[in-house]
Amino acid sequence: MAKTIKKGKEVSLESVLWDCRVALRGVGTTEKNRDAVISLVFLKFAGDKFEKRKEEIKNEHGDIPMVCEKPAFYNAKNVFYIKDTARWSYIVENAGANDIAIIIDQAIADIEDMNPSLKGALSLNLFANLGADKSKIKNLINNINQIDEEVFHEEDLIGRVYEYFLRLYAASGTKEDGEFYTPSCVVKLISELIEPYSGTVYDPCCGSGGMFVQSIKFIEAHHGNKKNISIIGQESQAETWRLCKMNLAIRGISHNLGEKNASTFTEDLHKDKKVDFIMANPPFNLKNWRNEDELTNDARWQGYALPRVSNANYAWILHMISKLDVSHGIAGFLLANGALNEQDDLEIRRKLIENDKVEAIIVLPRNMFYTTDISVTLWILNMNKKATISNGRKLRDRTHEVLFMDLRTWDNNIDEIMIDKNKKKKKVILNDMQIKNIKEYYNNWQSEEASRYKDVPELCKSVTLEEIKANSFSLAPSKYIDFVDHDLDIDYEKEMIRIQSEMKDIMRLEKETQKLLINAFRGIGYEID
Repeated sequence: MAKTIKKGKEVSLESVLWDCRVALRGVGTTEKNRDAVISLVFLKFAGDKFEKRKEEIKNEHGDIPMVCEKPAFYNAKNVFYIKDTARWSYIVENAGANDIAIIIDQAIADIEDMNPSLKGALSLNLFANLGADKSKIKNLINNINQIDEEVFHEEDLIGRVYEYFLRLYAASGTKEDGEFYTPSCVVKLISELIEPYSGTVYDPCCGSGGMFVQSIKFIEAHHGNKKNISIIGQESQAETWRLCKMNLAIRGISHNLGEKNASTFTEDLHKDKKVDFIMANPPFNLKNWRNEDELTNDARWQGYALPRVSNANYAWILHMISKLDVSHGIAGFLLANGALNEQDDLEIRRKLIENDKVEAIIVLPRNMFYTTDISVTLWILNMNKKATISNGRKLRDRTHEVLFMDLRTWDNNIDEIMIDKNKKKKKVILNDMQIKNIKEYYNNWQSEEASRYKDVPELCKSVTLEEIKANSFSLAPSKYIDFVDHDLDIDYEKEMIRIQSEMKDIMRLEKETQKLLINAFRGIGYEID
């Protein structure tokens, strides 16, 4: 029988996933092993929520089988109804069975069949084709069973598992998926800045759904109502589209990801849809996103130059602009730093700035992503920078102004993760206090009370359209943020006296060493002077 987690025992998710990797060593590809682990994590998570809801129903209505097994009582609380042979407890009890692979596959199929929101989200017949013997699957179940729902229910659990396997890709260099999963601290920063309290949140390249999960967590953290938010998104990769559906469905987050995975550029599944918020991390510097003669007259580029085929950065920007509500839409998204002043995109960038769509440019520290060490930029676009009231705050007119921030020196917080035996990977993270400070600078800059904001050398500066024009429409913060010449703070007289004293000591020691050397050679009958 599979082991049950001890009450109160703290187990890190990474340590569990490490043990899962060990259990599946030599079985299959990283992708298949990832899907196997994610599927079991899902079954465990869904099973825990089911059992918790079942206890609530018993307490409310009594232990009446007809009531306790009624799907409507579970669906009403955004909990999946799970038949007895698909429950995690049943899988644990049968972990050592000869047909455990079939049991798991059937459980996954049954859950999908009973819960329409999961249609297409789960990997069917995965374990039958995995190639793992029953002992390995049992070991895998034992490990997954250590994940305590009470500990991890607030986390982006599916996303974290997916992220873990992305690290493996990064370590082995077999796949470049770093752009598709955004570090949770960065997603939190975006949500804190754009404040998606109510309305529609859109992500045109939604990956495993981390942006959506974080937007809901933002609402809950600020005592809002998640029912006031609707989620729409699109994802081109089939596997990540499936993961996103799973990630959102297991949390009871209603969503519209389209009927299938598809390219946002060539097959926009939400055409003509206007949204209130956009949170996104598009693939960096995507090449060949369209053919040369394709989408040349697309409505999304209207009023702007045609985005080039060799780099999709500004195609993403124009796509997002086209989706934002013209009266109040706000977007927060990431791009590689090259987009700030790339000459090939100058005409589009110039128009964006002249049309006053850019509100803030924030350069993040290096080494925040698992598969790249480059510094990336957080862009804030705002369709209305005029004076208004937003979430109880009085905002001033920021027309033809842009806030620039440079956070590249905020790299002191290091998260260290075990990638493989004797191999660790380090990444920079932003802690809650740093995120709070960034938000404070941004909100103070927006505030009607002008005295609340001041430019800070080497950190932030408010810049006018005229200044940006004078710098050839570059959006690189280094062009505007004041640099402090720290040499001016040096007392040269004092420093020269210190250096003089040190040089005297060095020369004295050199003479003494030379004398000792001469005497040593003389002692053995040789003169060297």
